[in-house]
Amino acid sequence: MTVIESVHADHGATFTERGGRRVVDHYGRPERVHKAVRRVVGVLELGYGVVVVGGDDRVEFVDNAVSNDVPETDGQGCYALLLDPQGGIETDMYVYNAGERLLLFTPPQRADPLVADWSEKVFIQDVEIRVATDEFATFGVHGPKSTEKIASVLNGPGSPEGHLHFDRGSMGDDGVTVIASDAPTGDEGYEVVCSADAAASVFDTLVNHGLNAAPFGYRTWDALTLEAGTPTFDTELEGRIPNVAGIRNALDFEKGCYVGQEVVSRVENRGRPSKRLVGLEPDVVPESGAAVFAGDAAVGEVTRAVESPMLERAIALAYVEWDAVADDLTVRYEGDEVAADVVDLPFVDGTDRSARLPTYPED
Repeated sequence: MTVIESVHADHGATFTERGGRRVVDHYGRPERVHKAVRRVVGVLELGYGVVVVGGDDRVEFVDNAVSNDVPETDGQGCYALLLDPQGGIETDMYVYNAGERLLLFTPPQRADPLVADWSEKVFIQDVEIRVATDEFATFGVHGPKSTEKIASVLNGPGSPEGHLHFDRGSMGDDGVTVIASDAPTGDEGYEVVCSADAAASVFDTLVNHGLNAAPFGYRTWDALTLEAGTPTFDTELEGRIPNVAGIRNALDFEKGCYVGQEVVSRVENRGRPSKRLVGLEPDVVPESGAAVFAGDAAVGEVTRAVESPMLERAIALAYVEWDAVADDLTVRYEGDEVAADVVDLPFVDGTDRSARLPTYPED
């Protein structure tokens, strides 16, 4: 569950569930809040699962398991994938080197299975792995004024520079770690990590002290990340081959050892994948899973769609067959087919560019 549910309730929150964790859906009038985040800054409690990896061999162990190099320097992080034996994405994660331990931020439902799996693979290495989700709270601070917001309340160092770099400081009497995000909303942003005991105080500081920030929930988060063209684990990534998802920057093709040679051959294919993730602007908002057609042929499906508060029209992400983007496409809606234009991502240009924006060989 959210670390500070009663605090969110006092703000008028409505709740929903993500990955088995209770999180804020919205605080009312999500479209208006969305525009406030896009134009100024907003604060969201993020529902991560958290895994702590300690021991002298912690960096080597995690580095051998995931798709990208784990930073060896305190204060740096990376976005990485864990792939299944078929090369599909089993989970995505952020890996942060926090000195004597690594902190892994995963989708909430993936922390326990990850620890169970990795605990069976520790043999003679000096590695300790545990779930620590309940020990931390993480708040996303996003919007074009997010740097100004952090500077107005952070004591100690300035705002960290460079995606996934972080610094430690305090907000009021509370110790925090501030991470420069990789811009999943398409605007500059940060993540503020604190102990669970300090969560209520830090949330109050982020919302009400210094430059005011609008609290927002996952309904707005979904719309922001969709406008930015950012694929998310539950909707676009789980089980997909990374090349199909277009997140090639999350793969280090020189490593190879993390999934075995058969899978490396499959994901390293530098030619065109069979499908790709594209942006659509349909005439109406289709449901997730709605079929995409080129003429009478089904060529893909919608992963998620919203009415964009910034564009005031329907937008969607969809996996479609590679060559289908040259055709006139339609999307199934309530038994009929409605027109859907393929458009370049992102849908909305912000103050930063999502590091997960899909890219493909011809791009």
